Amino acid sequence: MTEQKIRILIADDMEAHRRRLERAISLNSQIECVAMASSGYETMMYAVTHQPDVILMDIEMESQYAGIHAAKEINEKLPHIKIIVLTVHKDDNFIFSAFQTGIIDYLLKNATNEEIIDAILSAYLNRSPIRPMIAEKIREEFARVKRTESSLLFVIGIISELTPSELQVLRQLCDGKSRKVIATERCVEYETIKKQINSIIKKFKMSSIADVVQSVNELRIFEVLKKL
Repeated sequence: MTEQKIRILIADDMEAHRRRLERAISLNSQIECVAMASSGYETMMYAVTHQPDVILMDIEMESQYAGIHAAKEINEKLPHIKIIVLTVHKDDNFIFSAFQTGIIDYLLKNATNEEIIDAILSAYLNRSPIRPMIAEKIREEFARVKRTESSLLFVIGIISELTPSELQVLRQLCDGKSRKVIATERCVEYETIKKQINSIIKKFKMSSIADVVQSVNELRIFEVLKKL
């Protein structure tokens, strides 16, 4: 592939993991480990001083998101360095946070030596694949966003049909106020608030005002309306 070896920086807070990755790398004559870091801070320092081609980065080191913070800094200052996250985390938040920093690949720590070496070679050649686990997460996220967009438009459409009084009552309910408190604050009879709430439920076509409030709060409708 190339006469010059691919230079690797290994970043993991556990020595056993660092040594395991070092042994995996030694199986390929085209790859060499130039440094090993045990924290996000060390990783940033060694990235500058050693200028590796690829970094194998753990996420959770001196802090839960240390690897992600380090990846962000490195990508901003040294964008030519390819970063592969190697972690135990399958959580969506970790995956999306990692990719937002500009990493090129995401592997789980139970990956085989062959998979790790292949990931390094692919990263070096800018050919890193979208792995099945990541592709599935992306599809799920797109579906979730689509559902949210549809729900948001639906709820805003119904809110546009509420009377000003009903809208104010709904806002107060979403703020956690009780019916009695709302009646007192609005200087109206309790029965009036009950009628307005029943009207809101019918317009939303839901079984209870609790369901309406949950939907509105989950979509942060009133936060959205403030920005319009």
